[in-house]
Amino acid sequence: MINPEHEFSSHQGTTTGSDERPAQLLAGAVLRFDLPAELEVLQAEPTWELSDRNAITLVKEGDLRLTLTRLKRGARMDEHRTDGFSCLQVLEGVVQVVVDGGANELGIGEIVVMGRGVPHDVTALEDAAFLLTIALPGAAPTA
Repeated sequence: MINPEHEFSSHQGTTTGSDERPAQLLAGAVLRFDLPAELEVLQAEPTWELSDRNAITLVKEGDLRLTLTRLKRGARMDEHRTDGFSCLQVLEGVVQVVVDGGANELGIGEIVVMGRGVPHDVTALEDAAFLLTIALPGAAPTA
């Protein structure tokens, strides 16, 4: 959740909003989030009812990305890679993260950090939520 003192403007650091979500800041000198409240919002949205997952990008600033993701039991994010270092921190439930062929079962409060270009996939072993942080190499700052 964004600090209510922030005002929205139509620059690159703000989403356009949708029927499900109001516009929000993705970049700024200070951003503040209430992760339990954000997870409640994800679970209340129609996407959660219709799909096995829902996610929201909280920060998209220069070389930093933060994405909050909620997965239903059995949901799988197929093998993929990122150009940056990635950190997946489990906030709820249990996930299995297969990193470069090795399986890692992670529960609440556990973190896995992956290097650039390391192949990985994620499967929810029970309803789960995690915060994904990606540090991209040399991304241009947003204006």
